[in-house]
Amino acid sequence: MSSKAYVLPVNPEAPTSSVADVDAGKLWAQIPLKKTPKAGTTHTFYPQAGVTSLVSLGEKFANKKGDDKREVVRRAVGGGVKDLKRLGNAVSEVVVDASEDPHAAAVAAHLAGYDFTLKTKPENSPFDPREYSGSGSAKQEGLKYKFSPLKADDLWTRGEVYARAQNTARTLMEMPANLMTPTIFANRATDLLDALPNTEVIVRDAGWAKRKGMNTFLSVAKGTNEPPQLVEIHYRGAQDNNAQPIAFVGKGITFDSGGISIKPASGMKLMRGDMGGAASLIGTMRAIAELKLPVNVVAICMLTENMPGPSANKPGDVVYAMNGQTVEIDNTDAEGRLVLADGLWYASTEFKAHTVIDVATLTGAMDTALGELYTGVFSTSDELWKQLYEAGETEYDRFWRMPLDEEYGPQIHSSNADLCNYGGKPAGACTAALFLKSHVKGIEGDEPSVRWAHIDIAGTMEFTRTHPYQEKGMTGRPVRALVEWVRRLSEAK
Repeated sequence: MSSKAYVLPVNPEAPTSSVADVDAGKLWAQIPLKKTPKAGTTHTFYPQAGVTSLVSLGEKFANKKGDDKREVVRRAVGGGVKDLKRLGNAVSEVVVDASEDPHAAAVAAHLAGYDFTLKTKPENSPFDPREYSGSGSAKQEGLKYKFSPLKADDLWTRGEVYARAQNTARTLMEMPANLMTPTIFANRATDLLDALPNTEVIVRDAGWAKRKGMNTFLSVAKGTNEPPQLVEIHYRGAQDNNAQPIAFVGKGITFDSGGISIKPASGMKLMRGDMGGAASLIGTMRAIAELKLPVNVVAICMLTENMPGPSANKPGDVVYAMNGQTVEIDNTDAEGRLVLADGLWYASTEFKAHTVIDVATLTGAMDTALGELYTGVFSTSDELWKQLYEAGETEYDRFWRMPLDEEYGPQIHSSNADLCNYGGKPAGACTAALFLKSHVKGIEGDEPSVRWAHIDIAGTMEFTRTHPYQEKGMTGRPVRALVEWVRRLSEAK
């Protein structure tokens, strides 16, 4: 069997092929069909030219346009790649007919081809935690195959960057908590990003955070022996290094036990991915730098564990946030908003950003509301929301706007402190967003100087069922949507 394989998306109504040695129409005619196969339906053949997966583009493909067409291509290419994976090591290289949409085809191939495992057998397992840096060969990327298009195209290259960035976030999230502590995360971020063009990574320690007055952040770290880290990433791609940047802030709880308000034991290992917000920013910054986008961006990753150690936060404790407000800690499992509060204040006061976006696996309430399909967004800016929505639709990394209404306020204002970190179960995602809003400088008044959005990925952090071009597991969302948003913003300037 040839080590090379082809993935050829086929319009069932007019099957053709761009591969000289493969007659897609003739092969397609051999398939006993009672009706037109749905998009992504795969039939694999073994001609002399190499293993060939013909993948249906579904009914009326020629009539599809824009976002709908892109998603059909992704599903088709992803289906073909996933079908080839059952052949194991018999295939090492996959060539994709990407002519319908090179960007979408590249995204699907590299997402579908990703596998995470720490098994020591077979010996060519994609990951070795003793050596993994996240920035080397295809093996370190967790890709089973080397992918290439039938015809070279810059849009394929761009799609490859998007997908590899998302896979970077997936890997960081999948790593078990003992192999992805705050210190290890900071080291991985430095390995991945520091050598990229116009990029600088600065790692801040607890002493620095204390001098800055980041007391809500540091309060969460009191219950663990693992030292907290703040990873500050600067990308300066604009012609003017002093041009106003975009600022991202990511929740980076590398393991969340819930603290003294401890979580149930069942499924707690999923909380290794509670640093998904920070992980998605590492992937996003990687793609921005590799694409050399003409924009300035700063990303702040707030990293700590949340553990019930002897010095841990206790329900009822009151701490002073970086902005001077007092915060009552009613529930120690509502720790994400505590670390983000100081990160948001730092980002919105230190860098003169025109837009501040935080990303966090913040609330179970968001998972309940939207499940795995849409990521919830709260925003003070209609314009920013529209931009995020459109970028998400293009990449099928979709967002849904949630209410940011001050009438939820009494749920978090009715305590002995300025704010309470938990407002109860009703509208839990909404009260968490309101809590964060009070820690963003510049969004006040009729003419705010800062646009802000809070992105809650608690539901979309994991696929619990097979997806057309991703397996079950950590998703790495919303990396592609954020990269697309930044790319569009940089081109609009």
